[in-house]
Amino acid sequence: MTVWGRILAAGAGSAALLAGALAFQFIGGLAPCPLCIWQRCPHVAAVVIAVLGVTVLARHYRPLAVLGALAMLIDAGLGLYHTGIERGWWQGPDTCTSSSITDLSTDQLMAQILGAPLVRCDEVAWEFLSLSMASWNAVISLCLAGLWLALAVRAPNPYDSSSASQ
Repeated sequence: MTVWGRILAAGAGSAALLAGALAFQFIGGLAPCPLCIWQRCPHVAAVVIAVLGVTVLARHYRPLAVLGALAMLIDAGLGLYHTGIERGWWQGPDTCTSSSITDLSTDQLMAQILGAPLVRCDEVAWEFLSLSMASWNAVISLCLAGLWLALAVRAPNPYDSSSASQ
């Protein structure tokens, strides 16, 4: 596969994950929680990086590949963080998780209910093979990070006349 094909594959992986998330949201009716939205941002960045890597900044694909890998590692971290919240391994942000109702007065309980987020980060909305969407996002993002890193480290430079073009 050529350097450009590898860049396009990495960008297409992120585009596919974004398309899947949007399909689950708008076709499947699964509203995203705040952490789900955060996990989309690095994929948008990776798609932009891929487009830049095959167009205007093609000669500088190695630093772009490092940025693509960084974006995917950040996304994998967000996915693992979200997975930990879903599994109850740690507490998530107060803006998208529920808190204890012990020792609350009736007024405090009512305020907590009314102020609760519509979609909570600590509930698994969909799962496949015992992995949530956040878990799958982390796994696939790690694979995409590996693809970006391989491109940054091992891909021959097509602009270098001494290297063989692949």
